Amino acid sequence: METGSPDDPGTAGATRAAPDEPVWTGLPPGLLHLRRLLLVVWLGLLTLAAGLLPGLFLGPFWAALAALPLALTAWGWVMLERNWRSWRYAERADDLLISRGVLWREETVVPYGRMQLVEVTSGPVERHFGLASVQLHTAAAATDATIPGLDPAEAERLRDRLTELGEARSAGL
Repeated sequence: METGSPDDPGTAGATRAAPDEPVWTGLPPGLLHLRRLLLVVWLGLLTLAAGLLPGLFLGPFWAALAALPLALTAWGWVMLERNWRSWRYAERADDLLISRGVLWREETVVPYGRMQLVEVTSGPVERHFGLASVQLHTAAAATDATIPGLDPAEAERLRDRLTELGEARSAGL
């Protein structure tokens, strides 16, 4: 039997676990690529501004200020992967588990019977990368149940399954 580490869901999708344990599914790598591209674009522009403008107006010594955004880019590159690896979800018989976080681990349990609305959203940048997010709305205002960066077909499958299970469970309430 293949088991996956809870801190490393991998990129292959679902991992097998012991019968009592949930089967966790990690996020596809497209979300990591999107976030890294945004990091490089924004900090690249900041690097140009921090190095070029002081270098032109104050002298070449001040162009060394570009090293700070470059260091932030390198640090962010690593941190984005750690964050991406921390996101995972598991469908169980009565609820959906969503786990995330590197320093502060957060696990959200959403009972199917408490779901009021399941949305699939995809902005223009997400669509360009072939990604969609699933957002679950419940009666609790504090519920932050979102699964970002899914393949659109998986997001629609998950929406349909969660809606079906939600309707079946809420009928018994």
